[in-house]
Amino acid sequence: MNRDTDQARALKELFEDDFLIGAAVNPRTIGTQENLLTRHFNCITAENEMKFINVHPEEDRYTFGDADRLADFARKHGMKMRGHTLVWHNQTSDWLFRSKSGELVDKATLFSRLKAHIDTVVKRYKNDIYAWDVVNEAIADEGESRLRSSLWTEIAGTEFIAEAFRYAHEADPNALLFYNDYNESHPHKRDKIVALLRSLLEQGVPIHGVGLQAHWNLYDPGLDDIRAAIEKYASLGLRLQLTELDLSLFRFDDRRTDLTSPPAELLELQAERYEAIFRLLQEYRASIDSVTFWGAADDYTWLDDFPVRGRKNWPFLFDERHQQKPAFHRIAGAFAAAD
Repeated sequence: MNRDTDQARALKELFEDDFLIGAAVNPRTIGTQENLLTRHFNCITAENEMKFINVHPEEDRYTFGDADRLADFARKHGMKMRGHTLVWHNQTSDWLFRSKSGELVDKATLFSRLKAHIDTVVKRYKNDIYAWDVVNEAIADEGESRLRSSLWTEIAGTEFIAEAFRYAHEADPNALLFYNDYNESHPHKRDKIVALLRSLLEQGVPIHGVGLQAHWNLYDPGLDDIRAAIEKYASLGLRLQLTELDLSLFRFDDRRTDLTSPPAELLELQAERYEAIFRLLQEYRASIDSVTFWGAADDYTWLDDFPVRGRKNWPFLFDERHQQKPAFHRIAGAFAAAD
């Protein structure tokens, strides 16, 4: 339940001339956070419900119930919807890669199965989803290899990426198609992502944008690195969207689990950081057309227990009771005044 007590403008209104404001949702949060979602957001993304294993657990069986509920929610409230995700090394049904005897299939079989999956899923939501994360997290984090090792690369090398985009474009020629990844602002990985995107464009692959997941914290990445990443991706002529934004109060390796509420000094740092990020994003609004949080309020976030089990996190603009946090007020004050 949304318990906002003041009359601050909604997030989607603050940035209505700049970019869409989205949130990742699931069947639970469209109920528990409905008022918050409909007031402040104009776009949603399914958190898990459209991933391969959720909609296609067996070769001859699709399970669209939860995904349909989310699409219905977007339609009912006049929201846009992003599709997440068609190709990923995680949360993908094992049958896709293996024969009935358990051996890895050949490339032709893999591509045939992938095309059937993309045709079915993308066409089902053709009137609901305006943009898809076609390929998710294919870049290696470390080392010189461009792509991470996976069953995709073991069977099909690098070709699966271009094929996935082609299949998605055939299924819905009007959908915007994105490559999506994390640590996208760290220079080493950023440059590998840029090289992949440039290669796809040179091949004539129908790719329209890059998704910056933006799982950031109070200290990392630096604003200069974020700016450099935005400029490098935009220089390719692609659309940019922040697809999974949250701002952890902790560094990745911070092991503390003793906090039951967020310290005021960390909330103030979070407010300063969110304001600085949104000022930067607005500066590049000609290239950025959507900013999606990976959740909406602190009562539900994937960062609880990750990467530290037993650690609560508070990464959003709204607290566990859906009240506006200092970060929200900082943004509302800054951007309402800018009007």
